[in-house]
Parts: sequence; C-alpha cells; structure tokens
Amino acid sequence: MSSADANYPIRRVAVLGAGTMGSRIAAHIANAGFPVLLLDVVSPGESVRNRLAAQSLETLKKSKPPAFVDPELASNIVVGNFEDDLDKLKTSDWIVEAVAEDLAIKRALLGNVIPHLRDGAIVTTNTSGLPVGLIAEDMPESFRRRWFGTHFFNPPRYMRLVEIIATPESDPEAVESVANFVQSHLGKVVVLAHDTPNFVANRIGTFVLLNTFRTMLEFGLSIEEVDALTGTAIGWPKTGTFRLADMVGIDVLVSVARNFAANASDERADVLLPAALEQMLERKWLGDKAGQGFYKKERGADGKESRCVLDLNTLEYRSAERAKLIELEMAKNNESAAARIRTLLAGNPDREKAARFYWQILPELWAYATNRIGEVADTVVEIDRAMKAGFNWELGPFEMWDAAGFVETVEKMRARGQAIPKTAETMLAAGITSWYRNQGAEFFDVPSSAYRPVVEAPGMMTLARIKRANGVVAKNTGASLIDLGDGIACIEFHSKMNTLGEDIVKFVQRTLRPTGDAIRNFKGFVVTSDALNFSVGANLMQVLLAIQDEEWEEIDRNVREFQAMTQAIRFCSRPVVAAPFGMCLGGGAEVALHAASRQSHIELYMGLVETSVGLLPAGGGCKEMTLRAIAAANAIRMSPRSDSVEMNDAVRNVFETIAMAKVSSSAVEARALHLMRESDGITMNRERLLLDAKSEAVRLADTGYVPRLPRADISVPGENILANLKLGIHMMREAEFISDHDVKIARLVANVLCGGPVTPGTQVNEQYLLDLEREAFLSLCGERKTAERIAATLKTGKPLRN
Repeated sequence: MSSADANYPIRRVAVLGAGTMGSRIAAHIANAGFPVLLLDVVSPGESVRNRLAAQSLETLKKSKPPAFVDPELASNIVVGNFEDDLDKLKTSDWIVEAVAEDLAIKRALLGNVIPHLRDGAIVTTNTSGLPVGLIAEDMPESFRRRWFGTHFFNPPRYMRLVEIIATPESDPEAVESVANFVQSHLGKVVVLAHDTPNFVANRIGTFVLLNTFRTMLEFGLSIEEVDALTGTAIGWPKTGTFRLADMVGIDVLVSVARNFAANASDERADVLLPAALEQMLERKWLGDKAGQGFYKKERGADGKESRCVLDLNTLEYRSAERAKLIELEMAKNNESAAARIRTLLAGNPDREKAARFYWQILPELWAYATNRIGEVADTVVEIDRAMKAGFNWELGPFEMWDAAGFVETVEKMRARGQAIPKTAETMLAAGITSWYRNQGAEFFDVPSSAYRPVVEAPGMMTLARIKRANGVVAKNTGASLIDLGDGIACIEFHSKMNTLGEDIVKFVQRTLRPTGDAIRNFKGFVVTSDALNFSVGANLMQVLLAIQDEEWEEIDRNVREFQAMTQAIRFCSRPVVAAPFGMCLGGGAEVALHAASRQSHIELYMGLVETSVGLLPAGGGCKEMTLRAIAAANAIRMSPRSDSVEMNDAVRNVFETIAMAKVSSSAVEARALHLMRESDGITMNRERLLLDAKSEAVRLADTGYVPRLPRADISVPGENILANLKLGIHMMREAEFISDHDVKIARLVANVLCGGPVTPGTQVNEQYLLDLEREAFLSLCGERKTAERIAATLKTGKPLRN
C-alpha cells in the first residue's frame, strides 16, 4: 500500500446528485463492491423525501445497457437527500459532487456539506466544464487541499476515461489515492488534466466535431459520407460523427459546444456551432432519446422500418443511403488503423473525395492537439490516452500523426499552405522525426526537448510492451508464444477478430504437446491478447465454403482437430489460465471453458452462440456444459438422481444458455450462465488483466497443480430429462416462438446435453459426449437452412431466423 492509500484510504463513497451521471457513477462504484450513499434534493411539497434518489436507483436497475454488472449489486447503494442525510457523510472517505452544471448550485451545496465531513475526507467534482478551482475558491483552505476534479465519461461503467483535475492547492497524496482507486477498483484509465475549459478529451473532441461539421458543409458531403469517413476507416468508433451525436444527445452536444465557444479562446475561434444544430435543439430533435436527430426510423406501409437521414441544408429527412467511397473500400484491406490512415492519405486530394476530406481534418487535428500541449495536459501521452479512452479512438492524435509519417505529412502540409505548429517546426529543425520512438516505449517531451520513457501505472501489463522487451518464443500467422517471466508463457491469438482457424488450432496443440519445448520450459500458461475481443469464435467463412463444396470429411477432420485443441488445454500437464475479455463467443468460449481457471475482465460478453448460425457447440462446449450442469445439481444435493428435480433444473439452465445463444452482459452474469465458475477471478481494469492472469497461473503452478484426467464416470441425465426438454421445445414451436429449424437444432443440443436417449445415470466418458457433439454438428452442416444462416450472418453481422 502506498503512503497515499494509507493516508487517504477509500472504503466508503458518497455521490451528491442522482441525475444521469451521478447515479451511474454510484452504480459503477457499487459494481466494484463498495457501499455508496446517493443523495439528491427534496422536491417542493414532496412527502416521500428520498423520491428523486430512489427513482434514479430504480431507473438504474432497468437501464439499457445495464449500469450494474449484477442487479443484486444495487443493494450497495443507499439513497437519501440533502436536507435529512448530510450527517451520514461522516462515514464517507470520498464524496463525488455531480449536481447541475451551475456554479451557484455547486457552491451552495458544498457550503452545506463541509460541516458534515470527517477529517481527511476527499471531495471531488464531476464537472465537465466549470473551472474546478473556481468552484471552491471561497471554501476553507483545509477543504481546498482535499478538493479536485474527477471527470467521468458517460456511461461510467463502459467509458474507460476519468480525467483528474488537480488545483495548485490539491494534496498530491489525495489525488494519488483517488487515481489508484479509480484505476484498480473502477478499471479506468486516468489522465491528469489541467484546469482548462473542457479539460483534455472534450476540448479536442469538440474541436474535431465542430471542424468536421464545418468541413462537411464546405465540401458538400452528406451525413452518411461523413459517418463513413469518421468511423473505423481511421480507427474511430463505427458510429461515425452523426450516429454518435444521436447517441450522446443533441442537447448535450450543443451544451458542450457552447461551453467550448464561450471559454476556449484559442487559435480556432472560426470553428462554430452550425445553425442547423440550434434549429434541431429548438425542434427537440435530440437524437435517440427523442426518436429522431440526425437519423430517425420510419415505418412504411408494408410495416417495415427504414432509416432516414437529415439533410442539414433543408432540415428535411430523406432515405439513408450507403456511402459510396471507393477509397474506403480499398483501405479496408489493411487490418491496422495505422496502415489504413497511410493508405487514405496517399490518395490525391484534388481528385478523391476521401483524401480531400482527410487532408483537411487530420492536419488541423494535429495542429490543434499540438498547440494544446502544456495547456490541457503536460504531455502527448496524456492527450493520446484521453482520446483513446474517452472517445474510443484506436490511436491518439500524435500516434495517428506518426502512423501517417510525421516528416512526410509536414512537408505536404507546407506544400498545401496549411498551418504547421511551431512545435512541429522546432522538432524537425532539431532532427526529431516522430512523436514516439522505440515502438512506442518513449515519447518526445516538448518542455525538455528530449525523449522520455512512457510511464505506465503500477500493475499495468500489456503483451505489446513485453514483446518489445523480450520478443516472442514462437509464432505462426494466427498465434504467438510470449515469455511473461516467472516461468509463465502467454498464448496470444492475433488473427482478424481472433477467429480460430487451422493456424491457431495447430499452434495450441503443438505448444501444449506433452513432450514439447514449451512444456519443458514453462510451468504454466495464459491465453489472452491485447486485442479488443478475446475471440469471436471459429472462422465461419471457412465453414461455409466447406459446406458449399460438400467437404464433409474435411469438416469432420476440422471438428476433431478443434476438439483435440480444447482437450489439450483441459488435460495439459501445466495449468492453463484463460483471460477472456470483450467478445468471447462460440469457439472462443470453448477455449475458455476448458482452461484450468479463468481470470476475466469485468466487461465479458461470453456465449456459446453457435445455434444462431444453425449449428451447435462442437469443440467440447456441450460436453463442458453437461459437466457444469451435473456439478450444479450436486452442489444442491449430494449425489442426486440423474433425473432428479435438481438435475432437471440444472440441465434446463445450460440448455437455455446454448439453445438461446445467450451472451453474458458481464463476467458476473457469465457465472450465472455457467460459463464461468464462482472460483474464477474477475479483473476490473483491462490493462491489469494479463498480470492478474499470470499471477493465477503462478499460484496454480506453485501450489501443487494436479493435471486433470479424462473422466469415464459421467452419469448423464438421460432419457427422462431429454423428454422434458423435447416437450418444452415442442411447446415453443406450437406457440410460434421458434422455427422448424430451431426445433431441429434444439433437439440435437438437448440430445448431447442428456447423453442421448439412455437410462438416467448411465456412465459415459468424455469422448462419448464429444462424439455426440461432432455428429450433431455434421448433421446440421448438411442442412440448407444452416448454410443460409451462416451466409446471412457473414453478410449482415446479424442472425437470420429461418
């Protein structure tokens, strides 16, 4: 424990203000397991004095996407009001102020709060625009030492950024304590921002947004074109500019933009809020929450919904069209954002629409961000982190500039007559050719005019950093083996979306071979990566092509090989710890299911989703879920009959998980779906996941790990429970909830989970269940409707119900 954590321990938290941000901040602190006091005003004449805070809590329980990782965690929040319950603040170590963005309101509340604080309590503000120091300038000096800003991004559970804004009077240890808490327990990326208008991410993000509007109108681009240009093509969220604006809310956007215009007096005063946005605000076209904004859905005479888009010149809606930009289609061939940016900027801005757009907005972004160094934050590292964590960019502005080629782009900017920041000119004159060097391990520090190491928070570990230092032990096109130190190696997937193809299957088998070098050289393994998702499952395109070519023997062989891979994980003589995160679907979930232990990131969207494409889990997924169902029944009553009520309920639960292709909304829900065990660990901070998983592998290896052996004593549920499941399937079909093809798939899933139509309690081995899976998978591959489902999913990204 650091001295900051010792001097300012945080065990209980209070949130002042139960509005959208305050309540969601409270929910995420509750997600971390801490008790939270949530207070708000008493409405005039209100007899139920806690109604506002209580209503907010009820809204949180129903929110989509969920604010809680587990609905039961709502019990960590106690509600109250500012008139009756301020004395309860005496037990709080950290108080977060999140009331309306009004200076007078905030000051009045803090004045009432101060007498009720315990010595050493930290108070922070979640303001997004007011000067932090100004809010508390008339407060006692002892209070100002424990006062600073903690700016969460909405929604707090999902957005990774928290900007911490210290004032000159803030106690550095108080700041450090909150930063440690926010990183370790809330899983956030902390950026130290200066007390300037809009801080870091919103300052630069708002400029980008307004400049995009300006450029769009100047170049005569459509909303659809701009959304395509400002999406995944350059490593920004797929929502693009306008879809994101609808999600955030036009009113919020206008408020931030007005604050930017009123307070951010810099060299880009020409970037203003378009008149169309003011008119949209007047008409209450506020985006998703109002049912219309830049986009809206309309239902035609045939009952089908279609998407319409706003024409900013006429303020009338028209049918949305797919943007036709050939340059973007060509750039898609590059998997990395850096490569796509280089490709797009290589175009001719005099002839190509995309190149013209990018040569306008990107140099202006780079210039604007460069001029903010020292103003909004100390270093380019803080600015890049803020944009990546706050706006979900793959690369920060300075990383983007390096990807485009710092020297080359400055030369072209000069030739085009574009403004070049003085800092960039000084760097080039000194022979500095990039913002980062040594594969991102060092950054150029402007004040000292020298490269300095990029410092990570304690406990953070990424494979990229380890590979820079140690290289890789072995690799092929789909996977690598990396030495993590302390006798632990990591199997990293790095195919597109981490889909599991033949290259990964063979690599895992070879790595975990009992007589292989990896087993001799390492005492444990971790399976994870630095990607956005653990794995979206098997390569569906390969499956579809094999089905279309009727390569049944090849499909059979591939399924056997996939099963051999998962069994190699399960029966490895060394502990294998899976560290899943993000999407962990289909075959990816099967990899995780077979590990000795799982250390998951809290944001885990895990599911055996094969039924959505007309198949069933055949990499050992059904077999593992059968074992989990039997274990769950045994946990309720020791040695229950194989057709007991307990067994029936347990099998039905795992059947629904598979047949309905359920996907967890968090790691906690993955436990409820039997995809993770209660003993499996959960990590709040994504960048701590690798270290936590490594620590678990070390623990298992050093405490006498006993390799698992194939079971031959599995007492399967059998024909009675199978009959119950089939009855349920029949009733679902009669009620027209499912199709005939769904019935066929569900019956096969039920058959595998029950061990077939055998006498309850019949003992089988694991290979028996694996064979049932494989045979059912092959039979479904021969179905035309399965091929249709796979093709539709590959084309649209959405499941087809046929």
